[in-house]
Amino acid sequence: MSTKAYAAFSEAEDLKPHQIQRRDLQDKDVFIDIEYCGVCHSDIHTARAEWGQPHYPVVPGHEIIGRVLAVGPNVTKYKVGDLVGVGCMVESCKHCNPCDEGLEQYCESGMIGTYNSAKSKHGGITYGGYSENIVVEEDFVLSIPTTIDVKAAAPLLCAGITTWSPLRHWNVKKGDKVGVIGLGGLGHMGVKFAKAMGAHVVMITTSPEKGEDAKKLGADEVLISKDALQLQAHANSFDFLLNTIPVGHDVNPYLSLLKLDKTMCIVGAVEPLPGVHGGLLIGKRRHLAGSLIGGIKETQEMLDFCGEHQIVSDVEVINIQDINNAYERMIKSDVKYRFVIDMKSLKNS
Repeated sequence: MSTKAYAAFSEAEDLKPHQIQRRDLQDKDVFIDIEYCGVCHSDIHTARAEWGQPHYPVVPGHEIIGRVLAVGPNVTKYKVGDLVGVGCMVESCKHCNPCDEGLEQYCESGMIGTYNSAKSKHGGITYGGYSENIVVEEDFVLSIPTTIDVKAAAPLLCAGITTWSPLRHWNVKKGDKVGVIGLGGLGHMGVKFAKAMGAHVVMITTSPEKGEDAKKLGADEVLISKDALQLQAHANSFDFLLNTIPVGHDVNPYLSLLKLDKTMCIVGAVEPLPGVHGGLLIGKRRHLAGSLIGGIKETQEMLDFCGEHQIVSDVEVINIQDINNAYERMIKSDVKYRFVIDMKSLKNS
């Protein structure tokens, strides 16, 4: 079926209107009318070929909220009218060890991304949520709590699960001292989740202004990482560090903050980290780790937790026609803390 969308046609061009084709509904498919779609920095990286050459035209968007319009004959989890979401992946092999463990994001055959994947079993290139609708296999559709602000729930499908998954995997619990490094789309969700889990949350930032914002989000303390005396005062005291800095950086000052046997998890920097000092790891048996989004099961658990605790992202809603300006503002960190597209602006155009 023909569907309105916005697409990037080259790394140098603005996104512009485009028509794409969605596949016909198959036995286990869910047809979703998209109401809101979050804007992730990954969208910019892909559209502008910063992570390798994409399959143009690229229709970004993997923080999708919408209503079920139709279901295939073998769908059992959803019905017409349900409020649902789609995150960063839409297929996996379903039979390797990670898939068997509910960790489809680590599929040994490679997960199929919601957009810009050429390996879908359905053929063609996958197109994301900057569009009127989407067809997704039932097993990769999520139930959205109706108790939370729908538009502000969209970024939970990427920024939310990216921070939730490591906090859960490393068993953050009440009373733990947790540092969230960097305050942006990821960091602000890390603060909210860690606080709701009962942790003592410290925002670690270079910016005193961002520190004040973090306190409003629930942080108990602020550590200015450019201040050597503050770093020294917090040395060897953290149970977990969630590092959301989106570019390569010196991790050594942060490693010194960890207690014996504790972990710093990288979720933002998808690029080389220069000069990791082995002595900082060896001397306290510390761990430097990474984490990629989350599996479908834990994403649903995160959404249910958000429904219980009234947790959503802080968002600015835009029309699709403003997407190129939003990209430029994101690059300048001029948003608190995520853009979300109201897809009525596309449908009515």
